[in-house]
Amino acid sequence: MKLRKVTAASAAVLALTVGATACGGNSDSGSGGGKKIKIGIKFDQPGLGLKEPSGSFSGFDVDVATYVAKELGYKPNEIQWVETKSADRENALARGDVKFIAATYSITDERKQKVDFAGPYLLAHQDLLLKKDSKISKGTDLNGKKLCSVTGSTSAQNVHDTIAPKAQLKEYSGYSECIAALQSGAVDAVTTDDSILAGFAAQDKYQGQFKLAGLKLSNENYGVGIKKGDTDSASKINKALEKMVSDGSWQKAVDKNFGPANYKNEQAPKIGQIVK
Repeated sequence: MKLRKVTAASAAVLALTVGATACGGNSDSGSGGGKKIKIGIKFDQPGLGLKEPSGSFSGFDVDVATYVAKELGYKPNEIQWVETKSADRENALARGDVKFIAATYSITDERKQKVDFAGPYLLAHQDLLLKKDSKISKGTDLNGKKLCSVTGSTSAQNVHDTIAPKAQLKEYSGYSECIAALQSGAVDAVTTDDSILAGFAAQDKYQGQFKLAGLKLSNENYGVGIKKGDTDSASKINKALEKMVSDGSWQKAVDKNFGPANYKNEQAPKIGQIVK
C-alpha cells in the first residue's frame, strides 16, 4: 500500500513537470525544438508578401523569412505569420509582437533610431510600371501624363517635384487599384519600388502586359527589422542571409517571385553595405 502511494505521488510530480514543459514549448525563445516564432510580413503584396486565398503565404520576403527561420532552428510549420502594415512595423517590434520583420522594410537613418536591422537582403529602386507598348522611356516623358501611386505614398510626389512637374498625380487606396487603372488606360504609369511593381506584374492575370522602365529613381535597401538592442538576433540573421546567397537560394527566390516580370535585380547586397 505504501509503495502504491509513493508511485502515485511520483506520477503526479512527473505529470506536472511534463505539463509545465509542454506549456513553455509554445513560446519563442530564439531556438527551435517545436517552439513557434512570429514573423512580420505584408499580406497584400504579390511577389513579396501575400496571403493566398488558400491561407498559405507566398513571396520573396516570405521565402527570405522562411530561410532565416530555418537557420534559427524553426520548421515552416513552426512559423506564425503576422501582418505588419508599414505604419505599425516599429511598434510591432517594440511590443514584441514579432521576432523579426521582412516586409519591404527599407533601412533608413530615421528608422535605425527605433529598431535594428539585419541585412540588407535586397537593393530595390523606385521605378515606373508601364504598359508593354508605352513610349515612356524617361522621367520627363511623364509631363502631361497620369501617374498613379498609393494615397500617402511619397513616390508619385517625388517624381512630380523632381522630374516631371507637369505630371498629373492620381492616388488610389492600394497598388492593385493602380495596376488595374494602368491596365484599363485610366493612368499612364504607376510608381513605387521596382520589386513591388514586379511582384504585381508577375501575377498570372497580368503577365506580358507590363514592363518596368528601369529608371532607378531611388535606392531602397530592404532589411530585416529587429527589436532595438537585439544584437544576438541581428548576428544570427546576418549569417543566415549570407548563407542564403552563397548556396544559391537567394537567386532562386528572386527568379521565382519576380522572373515573370523580367525584373532585372541588383546582385545580392553585402551585409551592412547600404547604398545611398
